[in-house]
Amino acid sequence: MLNSRTNRQLCLDRAAVARAEAESAILPNVRERCLRAEAAWTEMADRAERTERMRAKLLDEKAAAVE
Repeated sequence: MLNSRTNRQLCLDRAAVARAEAESAILPNVRERCLRAEAAWTEMADRAERTERMRAKLLDEKAAAVE
């Protein structure tokens, strides 16, 4: 199973690919589609990062409660 850091990096990589495709697109509708994909992948990367931070915080709180 992939962890959140891996998921985040995967999303960032896909966003970079979409950005490169947008920059090389000739047709405006293709460029727009690629830019929408980039935005979606970037949002997913941000969500994965937030999830990882929340998970770490919960683990820290559980560890503190045990002590």
